[in-house]
Amino acid sequence: MSRSKRKWDHIQYALSTGQDRTTGLDDIMFVHQSLPNIGVKDISLDTKIGGLSLSSPIFINAMTGGGGERTKRINQELAIVAKEFGMAMAVGSQMSAIRDSAEEETYRIVRRENPNGIIIGNLGSEASLEDAKRAIDMVEADFLQIHLNVIQELTMPEGDRDFTDALKRIETILNGIQIPVIVKEVGFGMNGETVKKLSSIGISIVDVGGFGGTNFAKIENNRREGLLDFFNQWGIPTAASIVEAKNSGNTVEIMASGGIQSSLDVAKSIALGANVSGISGSFLKVLVKEGIEGLMREVSFMHEELIFIMTALGAGTISSLQQSPLVISGSTHHWLKERKIDTMKYSLRKDS
Repeated sequence: MSRSKRKWDHIQYALSTGQDRTTGLDDIMFVHQSLPNIGVKDISLDTKIGGLSLSSPIFINAMTGGGGERTKRINQELAIVAKEFGMAMAVGSQMSAIRDSAEEETYRIVRRENPNGIIIGNLGSEASLEDAKRAIDMVEADFLQIHLNVIQELTMPEGDRDFTDALKRIETILNGIQIPVIVKEVGFGMNGETVKKLSSIGISIVDVGGFGGTNFAKIENNRREGLLDFFNQWGIPTAASIVEAKNSGNTVEIMASGGIQSSLDVAKSIALGANVSGISGSFLKVLVKEGIEGLMREVSFMHEELIFIMTALGAGTISSLQQSPLVISGSTHHWLKERKIDTMKYSLRKDS
């Protein structure tokens, strides 16, 4: 099967397999503030990541590219939305274009539609420094996202089977390019030990890509004969992944992703420790079903709702939202307790 055909299959399976509420974010509850002492006019959604300023704490996470005209159109429309709302946008893995230059336009369209926006390039951990430089040039990237997808590759019929020296390759790329590197999981979560290893080589931004979003194990199992069903439930839920990264003992900026579907999910992920929250699957479904106008409405509603949530919490800024008190319960509490992470420091935060 061609890489281009596989890219389009991934889009179709992502739409059909859907997302469930296994992110752990339903285990998070904000402590209500009856006297927030703030108004909606006082709320700012401005934030920073990697030293760059963003107008929104929501970003469009990696989805596609390399699948011909259909994926080109998806990226084009996503870029238009990103430009409208001042959102950062990541493209899907650019390895397709590295191996077949005819696919470059499916990625280049993003920068052409959003010439002054923040664009995140994307490659897997198998990439070389030369691959990274080509990917950056292709979209004039402000960041390079290197994704970790061991479970997807193992489940993929034609996937990689050797992940030796991935950390060394990431370090080589980090030291050989002039823009920040983001290391991202693709839906199976990231633990504190992984964050420590990444921090030890100089990585300062991680995207936890937690379990509960688009499930690439399910997608690849749909493409193979002998099923590896045990990987369908494999991973660390998004909420626990954010807390693991935050409590890794290293100073890293955190991008939250993995099944984030609403403004409340965004608010919870930021309060747990993320700087920004990435959405892919939910946006893709709206785009396919309702078109670019529908996605524009959805993003506008999410920003308006986030302002209301921050007002209710008395949190005028994203940094203030990061300090809002919350209570962690259920399986997320159990996970964090077993991992010896103190959850009471979240519930006993001083009121905003």
